[in-house]
Amino acid sequence: MTTQNTTRRFFITSLLATSALVLGLPLQASAATPVLLNASYDVARELFKEINPAFVTEYKKSTGETVNINQSHGGSSKQARSVADGMEAAVVTMNQANDIDLLVDRGVVAPGWNKKFPNNAAPFYSTMVYLVRKGNPQGIKDWNDLAKPGVKVIVPNPKTSGNGRYTYLAAWGSVVKNKGTEAQARELVTRIFKNVPVLDGGGRGATTTFTQRGIGDVLVTFENEVNLVRAEFGSNFDVVYPSSSILAESPVAVVDKVVDKKGYRKEATAYLNFLYSPQGQDIIAKHYFRPRSEAAFKKYNANFRQISLFTIDDVFGGWKAAQKKHFDDGGEFDKIYQTK
Repeated sequence: MTTQNTTRRFFITSLLATSALVLGLPLQASAATPVLLNASYDVARELFKEINPAFVTEYKKSTGETVNINQSHGGSSKQARSVADGMEAAVVTMNQANDIDLLVDRGVVAPGWNKKFPNNAAPFYSTMVYLVRKGNPQGIKDWNDLAKPGVKVIVPNPKTSGNGRYTYLAAWGSVVKNKGTEAQARELVTRIFKNVPVLDGGGRGATTTFTQRGIGDVLVTFENEVNLVRAEFGSNFDVVYPSSSILAESPVAVVDKVVDKKGYRKEATAYLNFLYSPQGQDIIAKHYFRPRSEAAFKKYNANFRQISLFTIDDVFGGWKAAQKKHFDDGGEFDKIYQTK
């Protein structure tokens, strides 16, 4: 198969998938069979394509019971708003805690969700790195290089995408963690976003813009996404790791309002616990997400380069503070992008 055909197969499959992709047993299962909807972010599509049938099989083996999993993908914040507005997801698997806190504020998820599973209810994490065109013709090495005149940077919209938020905060934090001032951080992020020609709604859309539409010199996205692209057609692109980046946790939660209504709490809890199991952690690491399991991390160590990571708490005082200052209407991002 040619590289062109491989590209077309990969991205058209992703883009044309319905927002409720069935990834469990066949649709003709009994009406009494529990059907769980997992509302997740868009660059986790391939991960849950493998996680879901593995869980269905393991759950049947351990309990003798059948369960189906449906899957919905989109920008993380857009998905959270859809659940808040009535999409009946039994679980959410997001890429930022802020999106689940929104569901707490809307009375959909119970408070204390991040204490109900290990590691702040985040079974894996990632970070933000760069995908550049083969040979790195712009010589991009670190965050400052994204602000150079003439460099076109592809990143999704921080107002709708956790991917975009993490990129913004990683660039801002790279200055603060290097003893720079808030004013210097704002200046760098302002110059970077002046170099953004288009803001896609989510991370997978940004990947398509860069790889298929041929727009931009550098794509900033999750480590797992750049490695997925390299695995599919690596001869066209190189991966660049900045000197420092942000730790991007992927938190999960049971949607209490939905599971209590449908009586699916047992199944939903088992599904999220599966992500922490040896089998689940192995699948996670295989898909280039950083697992919590030391054994899985060691097994797939070649997938993960050493990089200095800082957290949202380190630099921004947590997600709520970061959201209010940077991404709420009228916040820093709106001021920065309006001056573009």
